[in-house]
Amino acid sequence: MRRSVAATALLTLVLLLGGYFLYSRLARPNAPKVYERTRDGITLLGVAYLPKDPDGGLGSALAYTGHGNEYVVAADSGPKGDRFECRAHRMTIGVTPGDAQPVKLNLTDTTFLKDKDGKQFLGAQPDPEGIRIGRGGDIFISDELGPFVRQFDKTSGKFVEDFAVPGHFRNRQENRGMEGLAISPDGAKLYGTMQSPLIQDGGGVIKKGQRTGTNCRILEIDIANGSTREFVYQLADPDHSVCEILAVNDTTFLVLERDAGGGEEAKFKKVFRIGLADAIPDPKAKLPTDRLPATIQPVKKTPFLDLLAEEFGIAGRSCPDKFEGLAFGPDLPDGRHLLLVTTDTDTEARQPFRVYAFAIDKTKLPDFRPQQFAPN
Repeated sequence: MRRSVAATALLTLVLLLGGYFLYSRLARPNAPKVYERTRDGITLLGVAYLPKDPDGGLGSALAYTGHGNEYVVAADSGPKGDRFECRAHRMTIGVTPGDAQPVKLNLTDTTFLKDKDGKQFLGAQPDPEGIRIGRGGDIFISDELGPFVRQFDKTSGKFVEDFAVPGHFRNRQENRGMEGLAISPDGAKLYGTMQSPLIQDGGGVIKKGQRTGTNCRILEIDIANGSTREFVYQLADPDHSVCEILAVNDTTFLVLERDAGGGEEAKFKKVFRIGLADAIPDPKAKLPTDRLPATIQPVKKTPFLDLLAEEFGIAGRSCPDKFEGLAFGPDLPDGRHLLLVTTDTDTEARQPFRVYAFAIDKTKLPDFRPQQFAPN
């Protein structure tokens, strides 16, 4: 069941009014007309804000729908516990390079997610952390509690399918489940990434007050037959988390890795380009906490975007702690690729939902393949 027209209109008005005032830093009359900051072929075009959704978190994941400038935004459970109504918002994100307000947000609709009997999901299962749109428009969601990977009808929000996640993924650290989700450009496969190493892989082991595990698992799921493969992503530091994964093409992805610090405490918020290597030959086997045996090759990992680079002006007192969403939008008029990075309000009233818009020179992603969507 979708949110009523009146309720949606009221929430949209509240969000837009709040967003207007929060956005004034970029929109005030004496602001520079062009808000653009460039580093190594990547330009920050601007940032837009919305206050948090009073009914739960906002911004744990973002996905392009393939229609104009429309996206879906995941909302996690927030503080309401068993009373939380699981949902996905639809939002337009307009990006106009060089404009006084280069990024504009508009919440347009909310779809409530339902179980196979059509009853609305209440509580924190699923607790959406990753979201993608399938070739035909259905919604795929990963969560941090099962972890689960589920498919929902694009119109009604009704449960369609629950993909089998290998049992050893349940041996996760508390609140560190399947934080990121990608879909291949042809819509055939899903890729879910764990936020941290599984307990069996050294996750959760604390030595001298520090975490020790660095080997995170990426799960590939064939949507048609449910078959799976697993890959290893190695964290730069055991205290970091993997928060999102986004397909560049069938074998290349962007991965968002960050620390937990905000403001002046933020030290590491980076997007890496990865290439899938050989799958883990024995997925059930325990992985070492750091170095891998010669039989297992981790994904190839190279720096792509440092969100805290001085040129972008994000670092500092107002830097958010939870960068969590990545999505490509339609290419910009000049042919550059549009990459959107979102933050999760995570039920914190003081934290607005932010969308950072980056223009990516085509030379930075020469092998980019946009996601394919079926005609309406």
